[in-house]
Amino acid sequence: MTTQNLLVELFVEELPPKALQKLGDAFATQLAEQLRIMGLADADSVATAYASPRRLAAHVTHVWIKAADKAVQQKLMPVSVGLDGSGKATTALLKKLQAIGADVSDPVAAVASLKRAPDGKAEALFYDSLVTGATLDTGLQRALEEALAKLPIPKVMSYQLESDCALPGWTSVNFVRPAHSLIALHGSTVVPVKALGLRAGNTTQGHRFEAAVSPVVIDNADRYADTLARDGAVIASFPLRRAEIVRQLAVAAQRLGNGVLPIEDDALLDEVTALVERPNVLVCEFEKQFLDVPQECLILTMKANQKYFPLLDAQGRLTHQFLVVSNIRPDDASAVVGGNERVVRPRLADAKFFYDQDRKKTLSSRVEGLSKVVYHNKLGTQGERVLRVRAIARALGWQLGGDTLADAADVAAQLAKADLLTDMVGEFPELQGIMGGYYARHDGESQDVAFAIEDHYKPRFAGDVLPRNEVGVVVALADKLETLVGMFGIGNLPSGDKDPFALRRHALGVIRMLIEKDLALDVNKVIGDAASAFGDKISNVSVALSDFIFDRLAGSLREQGYSAQEIDAVLALRPQRLGDVTRRLAAVRAFAALPEAAALAAANKRIGNILKKAAEADPHVSEILLQEPAEIALYAAMKDLAPRANAQFEAGDYTASLQTLAALRAPVDAFFDGVMVNAQALDLRLNRQGLLKALHTTMNRVAELSRLVS
Repeated sequence: MTTQNLLVELFVEELPPKALQKLGDAFATQLAEQLRIMGLADADSVATAYASPRRLAAHVTHVWIKAADKAVQQKLMPVSVGLDGSGKATTALLKKLQAIGADVSDPVAAVASLKRAPDGKAEALFYDSLVTGATLDTGLQRALEEALAKLPIPKVMSYQLESDCALPGWTSVNFVRPAHSLIALHGSTVVPVKALGLRAGNTTQGHRFEAAVSPVVIDNADRYADTLARDGAVIASFPLRRAEIVRQLAVAAQRLGNGVLPIEDDALLDEVTALVERPNVLVCEFEKQFLDVPQECLILTMKANQKYFPLLDAQGRLTHQFLVVSNIRPDDASAVVGGNERVVRPRLADAKFFYDQDRKKTLSSRVEGLSKVVYHNKLGTQGERVLRVRAIARALGWQLGGDTLADAADVAAQLAKADLLTDMVGEFPELQGIMGGYYARHDGESQDVAFAIEDHYKPRFAGDVLPRNEVGVVVALADKLETLVGMFGIGNLPSGDKDPFALRRHALGVIRMLIEKDLALDVNKVIGDAASAFGDKISNVSVALSDFIFDRLAGSLREQGYSAQEIDAVLALRPQRLGDVTRRLAAVRAFAALPEAAALAAANKRIGNILKKAAEADPHVSEILLQEPAEIALYAAMKDLAPRANAQFEAGDYTASLQTLAALRAPVDAFFDGVMVNAQALDLRLNRQGLLKALHTTMNRVAELSRLVS
């Protein structure tokens, strides 16, 4: 018996574009997996997903018409329960055999067919049977039902079957969109399965307007994509359709010359791919007068509202031309081009109107209006929030740059949220901050302040750039700290995958700015400064928020490739200057490569355990009480090496500091070999504990070295 390839297609009404690719991949993956579970598909069967605006399909290779029979051994019960003293079947055994379909007409023969085998401490009875393999008809029916049930449908629709339209008590179906036909082909043979009230056949529909024939007949599972392309004018494969759009966009831009390129936006490309079956890229344009509007506004309205691809020149500036991905290929495309140009014009006119109207009022005149906008019922209005951000920004600015930076940060923080009350941001919330920067320049504010207003939401996402100047960094830090402290202070903490206030992202933004800008700020102090801006509105959050930030830092460092031991060793000390963390990690990695590292890490762990039981120990050593040669030698080595290591530490050369201390291995080993720390005499014991305390303090300034021990 040979295998053939299988095709299953559901032809439906237009699917939600943002979910299309995920739906197509899930359908193919689940269908193939269920067939493998039932033995109808080989382990090396390949599932290919097809997804277009009006279809979900899967092509699975090496599918059997019938799964192989399978030998199955079932454990029944212990021998002591299944057989009586004379070896005859008990009533319990006979009922069990009947339940699994075994022949019990001859109890003696039934018992003889069973196997006895050890099962733990006792012996049990086992029944061997041959399970008939599933046929493709029944197996595909189950697999199809399972695949449909597991689709990641964003929102289910309920609709009535067409065949029941004239009947009372009609049948309703729940699915992502109404389905109209079903194909199930094993090679060239239709598999008689049903789904969503449809019977499988071998026909589907092609392009709404440009299909060569209707219906499109698929004569073989392996000719599905080719037949749809030829007769139906549809590129069924999502990746191939996407690649074709990319190709056409590049060709169209190249023909225009002058180095113009379509804007890069994977999300937009995926969405457009999900909207068309037969892509056709056309060049359109709008009046150049609209280019006076900030290009971010025009780009956003073209992408978000119209799904167009704006064109940028070699300097990254918006041009007056854009690309449209049409779903039809007429001989004369002028009507399509003209229609799209007419549609986009009012959108751009609205953007220009908003921009012109907004500039009639200064940002500073809008600040007072923020007091009427609720931020959070427990934290007050946006106006109150602005006052807190200003206070935090002034404190941070003063620490980093004195009065000059504090004053600039205060101005930027005061104006940063004012654009929330503009018409442009009301229409396009994604432009908040960006529009504030434009309006600040129009109002005559300095470039530093304008950049800070524009950048204060950054980094908005993983990999986003940081604010471009000092003022922007200060205001961005203040804004994120205000959010973190406020939400922690009223108990709005992230839970599981729920983080409605994006506190994880805000924490990572704070971490990135502190590290990448190497800011001379202590974590606990900036949290405390931020908390003081709230007065008595919130509870004390310093410890919880500090833990949260260091947890996010640890996760970020793991993603960067640092080992758990390296991270644990450094973060155990809770270094307050986060800009030092990567230098400490590099020092720990270099130290761990030294031959002395393992022994010194183990010694540190031993010292830590000793000191846990010696709470009264202090790092003072009396030379008079040093008696053993090994403790004298260790003290001498510390007097020689510790000042150098400490000086290197204070200079920020953490690698050199640890490498200097590596020379302590021999005297430390000798100390533990030849000295009894917990001596009987109290003065000797305390002195030796003090020596270890001093050693432990000196060696663990860069990182807690004992954490390097597995």
